[in-house]
Amino acid sequence: MKVVLAYSGGLDTSVIVKWIKDRFNAEVVTFAANVGQGEELSGLAEKAKATGAVAHYTVDLQDEFVADFIYPMIRANAIYEGQYYLGTSIARPLIAKAQVEIAKAENADAVAHGATGKGNDQCRFEISYAALAPDLQIISPWRIDEFREKFPGRSEMIAYCREHNINVEASAKKPYSMDRNMLHISYEAGILEDPWFDPTVPENKDMFKTTVSPEDAPDKPVYLELTFEKGDCVAIDGKQMKPSDILRTLNKIGGENGIGRVDIVENRFVGMKSRGVYETPGGTILEFAHRNMETITMDRELMHLRDSLIPKYAELIYNGFWYAPEREALQAFIDKSQDTVSGVVRIKLYKGNITCVGRKSPLSLYDANIASMEGVKSEYNQDDATGFIKLQSLRLRQRARKQGVSKEAFANKSKLVRE
Repeated sequence: MKVVLAYSGGLDTSVIVKWIKDRFNAEVVTFAANVGQGEELSGLAEKAKATGAVAHYTVDLQDEFVADFIYPMIRANAIYEGQYYLGTSIARPLIAKAQVEIAKAENADAVAHGATGKGNDQCRFEISYAALAPDLQIISPWRIDEFREKFPGRSEMIAYCREHNINVEASAKKPYSMDRNMLHISYEAGILEDPWFDPTVPENKDMFKTTVSPEDAPDKPVYLELTFEKGDCVAIDGKQMKPSDILRTLNKIGGENGIGRVDIVENRFVGMKSRGVYETPGGTILEFAHRNMETITMDRELMHLRDSLIPKYAELIYNGFWYAPEREALQAFIDKSQDTVSGVVRIKLYKGNITCVGRKSPLSLYDANIASMEGVKSEYNQDDATGFIKLQSLRLRQRARKQGVSKEAFANKSKLVRE
């Protein structure tokens, strides 16, 4: 049996390499995805092989991650439950795809991951595996009784590594868990499981890695001009860049100005509520600027229809259905909606806040003559509003005449004072 394991080189996956090898009498091939996590990826091949792996792959997915996963999501303005920018969620289908590609190249029988049995990632990985390689066996150690009984805690895993000469850094457990990629950093579990705990006070704020506290951000605002073509940001201050470099640049500038911190209690796919703290500086700027570009270039009814689909689209990504036909169909509609979303947005960053201070486009639907309150002549005739309003209110007049005025309307009578 041959198994391809998603591998980070940390305590859990180091243990899993040896455990799968022994438990299934398997050849284990390890795989690490570079999605911009900033962790040391060099030396993983040697470490994995010393732990029992027969081969290792480290695959740089950064450009593909931004261009083919993050950018399509930004076109949709996808935010889960109104706050979460889906940083972890959107990385999983790409990692799973690369893992399946390796499994096929290696003629492997199974894929494995180290996601816990309580989180969303197990769903995202395994639903993606099923969509891309339905006949591959899936091994999820944390959902196997034998594994959980052997490793009820971190100390047992450290002891196992010492017993089998597995080289891991056996340090004390962090007070929270962290997941990082080019789009965001997430923090959860440990001390953050108390939803009343405040990580922003001075004694806790060192937790944050990519953003300064808004209170500590510069006292001078920063202005940026973002150029969009068909919904994708292609330049910053007129300088053309590939998507991954744009995100890196915005991460740096946004982080320096305290942009992109979110602290939420979200609804996990598996049913429980979970508290998460996130840093998404570049993604927050991109989504905000993109939305403002749409305000002058997208037809009203098209925008409202697309907006009605955002919760569903975001939920599909959050739950792991990137490769599902409904997400692909929604993406086709969303991408079509972006045909005219081109132009420049000027934004101001200041102490954790983003303000739009300008937008322009050769495809703009905004007409100053039509919108003007200064009596400028245009094709808009104010007299036309009389019939428009009368027709719009016809059903309400009929309701009042035939069925009476809504009881709620005068439930609390105003105190009228005649002067």
